[in-house]
Amino acid sequence: MRLALFQPDIPQNAGALIRLGACLGVPVDIIEPCGFVFGEASFRRAGLDYFAHAETVRHESWTAFLAQFRGRLVLLTTKASTPYTEAAYRPDDTLLLGRESAGVPEEVHARADARVRIPLRAGLRSINVAQAGAMVLGEALRQTEGFPP
Repeated sequence: MRLALFQPDIPQNAGALIRLGACLGVPVDIIEPCGFVFGEASFRRAGLDYFAHAETVRHESWTAFLAQFRGRLVLLTTKASTPYTEAAYRPDDTLLLGRESAGVPEEVHARADARVRIPLRAGLRSINVAQAGAMVLGEALRQTEGFPP
């Protein structure tokens, strides 16, 4: 199981997801360009000292990420019809989170092997990307028995 952040805009959200990955033993892929200067200083507030414990892989572009990608790509998107709790996850899944400001472009959406959404109350658009990542990762790890012992 992996988390992937597509061109993240907000360092605090990226830091929170890197911290989550460190604590749960889940590698985090950062697909650049980022909307901030990538580095430990950018993540310090949300990630605290967990950055050193995280397995983080930077990719200079979507193309570079795809060149090394293996497994199944599961996109978290408000455009999906499948609620995340009804999806079947696999240990080789990479959960892909889009940009806070714009999600992912159509080419990325089309490349996903599966798409899931978090059901929300009518009239509300989305929740914070770090919270969404934590919710879906928790369900995926539960299903695949992937939580640390």
